[in-house]
Amino acid sequence: MSQRIYLDYNATTPLSKLVKAELLRLLELDLGNPSSRHWASTAAAEIVELSRIRIASLIGCDPTEIIFTSGGTEANNHAIKGSFFANQRKLKQPHFIISSIEHPAVTEPLRFLETLGARVTRVPVDEYGLVDPDDVRRAIEHETVLISVMLANNEVGTVQPIEEIAAIAHEHDILFHTDAAQAVGKIPVDVESMGVDMLSIAGHKLYAPQGIGALYVREGIELAPFMHGAGHEGGRRAGTENILEIAALGVACQEAADWIDDARIEELRDHFWERLQSEFGERVHLNGHPSKRLRNTLNVSFDGIAGYDLLAQLPFLAASTGSACHAGKQHLSPVLSAMGLSADRCTGAIRFSLGRETRENDLALVASCLVNEIGILLND
Repeated sequence: MSQRIYLDYNATTPLSKLVKAELLRLLELDLGNPSSRHWASTAAAEIVELSRIRIASLIGCDPTEIIFTSGGTEANNHAIKGSFFANQRKLKQPHFIISSIEHPAVTEPLRFLETLGARVTRVPVDEYGLVDPDDVRRAIEHETVLISVMLANNEVGTVQPIEEIAAIAHEHDILFHTDAAQAVGKIPVDVESMGVDMLSIAGHKLYAPQGIGALYVREGIELAPFMHGAGHEGGRRAGTENILEIAALGVACQEAADWIDDARIEELRDHFWERLQSEFGERVHLNGHPSKRLRNTLNVSFDGIAGYDLLAQLPFLAASTGSACHAGKQHLSPVLSAMGLSADRCTGAIRFSLGRETRENDLALVASCLVNEIGILLND
């Protein structure tokens, strides 16, 4: 099939037309160093600060509370490691609380910090991928310095009760961080109403380039610098600013505000799910919360089918699976496993994540091909 269909927007998004236009415009300019103090730096500094304003406007904070990073992974690392090193001298074993379905950009920094004396409690989730705030409350200890729970899960789309968890954290004077990489640009995000102290953004999840992100840090929070050098970004993240990508992220955030209330993607997703249900009945299962879920995300499992085998028969389709098979060994999704799904359910899972360019006829074609290929696989 010559046609290609992209349903992996949770993995990365293409550059929007406005972002592309901004990048091309800036490539024609001779921009100086934003930190210099002469005429050549003026335009560059203005571009950086305008982007800071645009990002802050999208999430409801002051521009001075935005730190530019190389992406969501660095933002998460900064929040976690910065909290640890800010408390290392005060506490014998700084304690962290996270959910059992966090992204590796959260879990792996903590594995590293455990080698330096940190302790980590991983609270469970239910069959929908939801954290129980009471589990977080019970996990709090005297030396707890940070609670980090993602706003929306990248695999199943489940949206967490962030406001409740943040309130619990603040009752005990504990910082709260949320990895919002999958949420910003898809659902309304307001740091004040949520009560978060830190929030991570990944540009390539909202139609900006890969390699740019931001960390919101509430004013007054003590956080050790992530990069040491000449003291850029208020002394928190040294390094000459990536002007082009910072500008692109600002444009993407400004543009995202116009898409937040667009119901079209959710309607397409729901119609697609209804089609799968009508075709497969009880042999197809929804993974994740039926309503508390990102508008663009549909994670389903097909009985008796391995997701990677099915996608291998549909090379025109870009989507993700709930397991991987390498050298004859099967690796199940830690997220789906933490939700208590069986190995067969994990193996049969496929994540379809829709985006701005997804069209109804794309989904109709995918549904027809799924019916055909699953029939073939089941009869082999």
